[in-house]
Amino acid sequence: MAAERSASDVLDAAVHVRAAARSATSGATGMDAVLAALSEVMEYDHASLARWDPLRRRHTTLAGSYPDDATAYIEARLHHDPVFPLLHGPARGGLWLTDVPRHLLAASPGFREVLSPLGVEGGVAQCLFDTDGRYVGMLNVSTRRPRHAPDPARAVVVLLTEALAAAVGSRAGPPSGGPAPDGPAARGRGPDARPGRLSPREVQVLAEVAAGRTNREIAERLHVTPRTVGTHVEHILAKLGLPNRAAAAARAAALGIGPSV
Repeated sequence: MAAERSASDVLDAAVHVRAAARSATSGATGMDAVLAALSEVMEYDHASLARWDPLRRRHTTLAGSYPDDATAYIEARLHHDPVFPLLHGPARGGLWLTDVPRHLLAASPGFREVLSPLGVEGGVAQCLFDTDGRYVGMLNVSTRRPRHAPDPARAVVVLLTEALAAAVGSRAGPPSGGPAPDGPAARGRGPDARPGRLSPREVQVLAEVAAGRTNREIAERLHVTPRTVGTHVEHILAKLGLPNRAAAAARAAALGIGPSV
């Protein structure tokens, strides 16, 4: 394989991935172009983008290069794999194969039956959520050599998830209201995930988050500590079932919650 790309090269390649994802979101190009652009961020042996169908409760591959048996596993069995809760849990960051605890790999049919026979030693699986926190699908990337930190591709893949989620979500049609994989992982969603569950102070913090202010800036405005603001933000995300601050800001805008001047 070629030498590792520099951080500058990876960032330049990430811009191309975002452009490809936006083009796919608009329907101008297909998802294959997104994976092709992603190969410039990190060289891979296999990759796929799959959307989640909540009615059929399975993934559907939109673009990919895995063998048929691996694709079948991703579509019908991956969301039941013991490793999946780590992907779909509260942190919702990409899970790199080299970071998975060994006991989980030993218990994972996906690793034992699919990845290991392919000679896979590295890669990442990343769950994708839309701005309202709805699970829309996932990215899987596999390599025959491990990738270790520091690795600029690790950070870039996380930064690209919003654009990838928009592209995958655009193929999923309107929200069906169906559950996300393995119901307990869909914490905070449904009828109880409503603004009324927020305390008055949490509503204030949400309004400030919607204005794009940092925890320190919010703390100064509300006369509390940044740590207290951070706790409020964590509670807001948990109560509304949202993955990050950007999603919280989008929800606040949709609800008409804005900051005081």
